[in-house]
Amino acid sequence: MFIRIKGTEPYRYLQVVENRRDGNRVVQRVLCTLGRMDQLVASGATDALLRSLARFGRQVRLVEGYRGGQLEAKQVRQIGPDLALGRLWDGVGIQGVIDNLLQDRRFEFPVERAIYVTVLHRLFESGSDRSCERWGRGLRIPGAEELELHHLYRAMRWLGEAKDMVEEALFCRRRDLFTEFTLAFFDTTSLYFEGRGGETLGRYGHSKDHRPDLRQMVMGAVLAGDGRPVSCELWPGNHVDSKALLPVVDRLRRRFGLKRVCWVADRGMVNQGTIEGLEERGMEYILGARMRQQREVREGVLGRGGRYREVADNLRVKEVWVEGRRYIVCHNPDEATKDAADRQAIVGSLEDKLKEGIKQLVGNRGYRRFLRTLKGAMTIDRDKVEQDARYDGKFVLRTNTSLPADEIAVQYKRLLMVEQFFRSAKSLLHTRPVFHQWDATIQGHVFCSFLALMLVDEMKRRLATRGWNLEWADIRHDLEALTEVEVRDGEETYLLRPPLQGVAGKVLQALGVAIPPSVRALG
Repeated sequence: MFIRIKGTEPYRYLQVVENRRDGNRVVQRVLCTLGRMDQLVASGATDALLRSLARFGRQVRLVEGYRGGQLEAKQVRQIGPDLALGRLWDGVGIQGVIDNLLQDRRFEFPVERAIYVTVLHRLFESGSDRSCERWGRGLRIPGAEELELHHLYRAMRWLGEAKDMVEEALFCRRRDLFTEFTLAFFDTTSLYFEGRGGETLGRYGHSKDHRPDLRQMVMGAVLAGDGRPVSCELWPGNHVDSKALLPVVDRLRRRFGLKRVCWVADRGMVNQGTIEGLEERGMEYILGARMRQQREVREGVLGRGGRYREVADNLRVKEVWVEGRRYIVCHNPDEATKDAADRQAIVGSLEDKLKEGIKQLVGNRGYRRFLRTLKGAMTIDRDKVEQDARYDGKFVLRTNTSLPADEIAVQYKRLLMVEQFFRSAKSLLHTRPVFHQWDATIQGHVFCSFLALMLVDEMKRRLATRGWNLEWADIRHDLEALTEVEVRDGEETYLLRPPLQGVAGKVLQALGVAIPPSVRALG
């Protein structure tokens, strides 16, 4: 049964019509004609009729009663985060892995639920475990209703102790996704603490966040060739990057059975011992080279002539061999222009500063590299300025692979995936963990961010299969807006769901999640 408009202007009539079957066909029958539409609307008769009919429509009556203030909300809970991420949490295998590892433990609270709530908190708000406990009260998460703050602390400590087992079990469950695991991307970053940072992790060291005044830890991440997160490594804050790669290589070979993987890493990971260690292990590598610090690269590679070959927009390559060692010199014309302009700006600023005195120049590293002292006076070293131009827009790679030079350059540039991973991880940890006493609790806290990024990665892959490239900020906002309102009508209690906003519908569709009904009765 439905309403239709019949006729032409100005004589258009509202009719109540029903569909009924007549043999093998469906025919329409007019039950009544309500009158001319313009007259009904002008007199308010249609509004009165709708209000009268609403008394007999439970869903409309409840929704309109809530909107009009006749029904008071007893409770409002977010359901979007769990609807979307709960399906992924199970689908990726994290829930099953944690449950299996907990089989022989006798915790009096649901540890898996505590970890799940913490991971959701990283994605939608972030902050400390204390703020996570408060945030969780506003969500509908089955099985997490009785969680308290001390449960979250204990769950984080267990997760930190079980981190390696969780990673290995997840890798085994997802092994079919890594059938082409022939490339491994590795890099590190630092995460500073507002607190002491546990028993041994919190140390002073080289801060990539430019906060040398605070204790920190070092985090490393391994991504497969397609960008899927594989594992993360955690070290004290004074750990040196150049000593990080080989232990990670050995651990991954031992833990995951990876025998033939080409490792891609930045120049900060590289020294001669690292290269020799990779070759002794029979591992292939694509490594960034230090252009200025390594004499062989500075003179033997960059000093060698040869023609560049165009690879892609803003990328040219040439191959150089030095005593059996293979190097790839890469050149980006746009970056070269930018480097030259930046240097010219520094030199111009130096000329102005030198007129004011030298004290403010000594502590500036960017200025200092172009200065020299001549007869007690500080002057601009024009030779250094000219030498610096040799490096404009260039980066040098060392490799023992047989891949074409253009493929080597393209794969190295994909290290940006790891940088993006770290940027995402730091945004999830923007309040910084860490006032915890135990290293294991800190490791669990940080590992939750790794699991959170694994879920986001999987979500975006499923969206991409439908051609949807959605920003996480939009996804988060629209899932947070998906709520359920508990109202009471007489003796009955109902849950009302407002309409979906923005991209929430697309996300749930891509994940295969059924959208809850607009109105449902609580049993």
